[in-house]
Parts: sequence; structure tokens; C-alpha cells
Amino acid sequence: MTRVLVVEDDPQLVRALVINLKARGFEADTATDGARALRLAGEFAPDVILLDLGLPDMDGIDVLHALRVHSRVPVLVVSARRTSDEKIAALDAGADDYITKPFSMDELLARLRASARRVLPAPPGERSLIVTTEDFTIDLPAKKVMRQGRDVRLTPTEWHLLEVLIRNRGRLVGQRQLLQEVWGPAYDTQSNYLRVYMAQLRRKLEADPSHPRHLVTAPGMGYRFES
Repeated sequence: MTRVLVVEDDPQLVRALVINLKARGFEADTATDGARALRLAGEFAPDVILLDLGLPDMDGIDVLHALRVHSRVPVLVVSARRTSDEKIAALDAGADDYITKPFSMDELLARLRASARRVLPAPPGERSLIVTTEDFTIDLPAKKVMRQGRDVRLTPTEWHLLEVLIRNRGRLVGQRQLLQEVWGPAYDTQSNYLRVYMAQLRRKLEADPSHPRHLVTAPGMGYRFES
């Protein structure tokens, strides 16, 4: 059973979320502030976190930063903040997806299921996938990246995107295929997702993110991993 931690201070929305989650077979716990959210993230061991950014004791971005120190649990931000800068700030802080209020419950649940799928273990045939370049080493089964002798932290979505590219390394992977494999069939036209996450991966992995050597763009077509 997928365990969901709902971090939200609006009691009516919390009630609606918990009812819908439990009706669809999820296990749910709730936190109405950032401090409780961080405590329950360890105690409840959620598979996915739904996180509001406007919490009474601390900003949700700070909660994200604190979570990412020790955890890669998928985080779906649910917020009334709508500007591109605010969404990018949340993604840069470690969010895996972002949905604005008001939202469709069906859409939220679809994104939640997609987030939960991203943390499934790699198939046995992929357990030997270790890629070494002059800039970094990627151990996909261990979900570990080393760059200049240091660990590089990737979010679950970043990992999933990187895995798809590495499984197809040297070959062009179309935008639609990437979107369907990483986010699900409902998102196959959301090319802005790819731009944001590829930019994040390049900042973390490439020596010169503005002139990438490994995460290469084929304009208007897709992306390719070159080792």
C-alpha cells in the first residue's frame, strides 16, 4: 500500500484529500505545519509527500530543503503560487512535480500515482548499469552519482529521466517518449517539464551546463545521453 503524507494547513482540503486517498487504497497521514511534516517524514516513512508551500511555521521551500538533506522521497507540491519563478524555485529545491490550486482531484491523484511509480526498483537486467565519464560516474542500481569525489543528490524524477536516457544512451529519445515514461501518458505534451528537469540535471552533472557534453538536445526532437 502506498503511503502518502499530506502537508497542508487548510482543514477542509486535508479532509477532502484524506477521504479521496483512502477511497483509492492509499494510506494517509497529515501534518499542518513544517515541523510536524519533517518529523513524520521520518516516522511515517511515506512513499510520496503532498506539500503545500504556505505553511504557518515555515515556508514549504525550507521544508523541501530540509527533506532533501536525508531523503529522496517524491514530493508533489500543491500550492496557490502560480508564477513560473515560484514553480522553478520549488523544483530547484527538490520538488518532483507541481500542481496549482484549485485543482482537479483526478489530476492530483494521477500525478500522485506517477510520482509513486518513479521509485520502483530497477529490473534485474539493469543492475549492472554503471556509466563512467570524465566528469562523473553514475551507478543506476545504487541510485548514486559521484562527481569530483562527491555525491550528487538527484530527485526521484531526475533519476527516472536519467535512467531512460542512459538505457538508450547514444540514441535520440523523443520528447513524447520521455514525457510518457517519466511523467505518464497524460503529460506527453508538457515539454516545459523536460526543459526544467534537463536544466537541473545539467547543472548537477555537466562541467559547462550551457554547453553540455553528455545531456545533449536535438532541437524540436528530443534528447540523447552521450558517455
